[in-house]
Amino acid sequence: MKYKCDYSSPLGKILLASDGEAITGLWFYGQKYFAAGLDPVAEEKALPVFGTAKRWLDLYFDGEIPDFMPPLKFFGSDFQKSVWNELLKIPYGKTVSYGDISKKPGKSLGCPRAVGGAVGHNPVSIIVPCHRVLGKNGSLMGYAGGTDKKIKLLELENGHK
Repeated sequence: MKYKCDYSSPLGKILLASDGEAITGLWFYGQKYFAAGLDPVAEEKALPVFGTAKRWLDLYFDGEIPDFMPPLKFFGSDFQKSVWNELLKIPYGKTVSYGDISKKPGKSLGCPRAVGGAVGHNPVSIIVPCHRVLGKNGSLMGYAGGTDKKIKLLELENGHK
């Protein structure tokens, strides 16, 4: 992850990271695991991929369902990448449990606790919708960006235009 830029969201300032071609990170300032994996000398640079990600975020925060996805690139273990790819399949406005993800048909992703660890380390929050994952009884559980932000993201999706 060589490049970075900021985005001002209604929920607070966000840091975007890129390898120059794809989004590799998206974190709320101050969140748990903030800028994990980002090169400490990452360069502030206006890149087309940042423009695409900002357009996606603008639509999302306006309560619209973006009809495109910025290019993404994951850096993590095979297990983490597998879980993060499952997160991308959760429909807008819907939620699933950690157990649901762990029991995907045709896949063995391990126990819900292992899935929870991977979900918690999602490097591209919001776009990769880890906020849509709840505990087995519908409890909010944790969110690296903060439970208050998780609630706001879920409310935004449930009241979309």
